[in-house]
Amino acid sequence: MHVSARADYALRAVLAIADLGGGELVKAALLAEVQQIPLSVLHGILLDLRRADLLISHRGTEGGYVLSRPADRITVGDVLRAVGGTLTTVRGLPAESAGYQGVATGLRDVWLAVHGAVEQVVDRTTLADLLTGGHHPVDRRSAGVGDAARAHRPHRAVQLDHHGRVPVAHPGMPGAERRQQGEQHADPGHREHHQ
Repeated sequence: MHVSARADYALRAVLAIADLGGGELVKAALLAEVQQIPLSVLHGILLDLRRADLLISHRGTEGGYVLSRPADRITVGDVLRAVGGTLTTVRGLPAESAGYQGVATGLRDVWLAVHGAVEQVVDRTTLADLLTGGHHPVDRRSAGVGDAARAHRPHRAVQLDHHGRVPVAHPGMPGAERRQQGEQHADPGHREHHQ
């Protein structure tokens, strides 16, 4: 997942609207000033958020923007999708569209697991959570981050050497014998010096 400046601006803008407005209209110029977002960029972002039914706008000198629903019913994922489309892309396409052949076939599962982990965090975190500090999206255990990726990663037991380090090659690892022989021929004095 890549968080663009536009996505970051959009999240900051809706958080500021929720915080500053309290149900009242907030002007784009005030949002731009408070969040240090270029006003020309902000106008396009606010238009996308309005089209996604996350904001309501009113024109005129007393106009501005307000959330279309309470902050506890708008998620980070809602905002990200409104301004960027899909949450996770591979080569510019949605992760679900990724297709591989041969040795790379398993990559699709990895990208889908990444997508699922991102969704778990952003779709569980509301604007209200961020405003009140009620949810910590970086808490890996509550968000389940890492579980999906670990399910797709084969587990290999690695024995540490007598110094407590992971050896470069160990028995059972494909090609271990060749690598060990190569190390001995490359620097025969190095191994003797440390033993």
